[in-house]
Amino acid sequence: MKLIGSLASPYVRKVRIVMAEKRLDYEFVLEDVWSPQTTISLSNPLGKVPCLVMEDGGAMFDSRVIVEYLDTMSPVGKLIPAAGRERASIKCWEALADGVTDAAILVRLERTQRPAERQSDAWMARQLDKVREGLKAMAHGLGDHAFCAGKQFTLADVAVGSALGWIAFRFPEITWREDHPNLEHLFDKLSDRPSFRDTIPVA
Repeated sequence: MKLIGSLASPYVRKVRIVMAEKRLDYEFVLEDVWSPQTTISLSNPLGKVPCLVMEDGGAMFDSRVIVEYLDTMSPVGKLIPAAGRERASIKCWEALADGVTDAAILVRLERTQRPAERQSDAWMARQLDKVREGLKAMAHGLGDHAFCAGKQFTLADVAVGSALGWIAFRFPEITWREDHPNLEHLFDKLSDRPSFRDTIPVA
């Protein structure tokens, strides 16, 4: 398998963490989708990473789709329950973490890709409100549990850890550690795992 991605993307990191936890072998191919020379559309017509290319040349994209597929490839470190309420709960955690990340990325793109005179402070404030409300919901859902879904490490923790890591990386002014000490405790614990240590985002 070949994973096309970047070292900064939180969605690529989520996939890389899952691959490490599942002990799956793959080739990591760096791609800058913002470069005029990017070839990502040859594998993903949406022009986004991550993109997983299989041995037969078939491609899979969207991190949620990819990680669900990867979890079926090995019995090692099962991350998603097979069915029922438990499965839905894990996927809801992932949706929350990805939604927080989506909103933060929109703000970053507004700041970095749009001319200053065309940027909307009100629109960015709306997105940042989503980030803060999402973080609050994460903290409430986590409570005093060891992991997002209780006692066991799951995809929920991968998604939340990836989101928190990216926010810390790109938005140091968001004080989620001070505001939500239980998220800080979870993130610090996750950061000790080799899968997280080996995928710290870099510019």
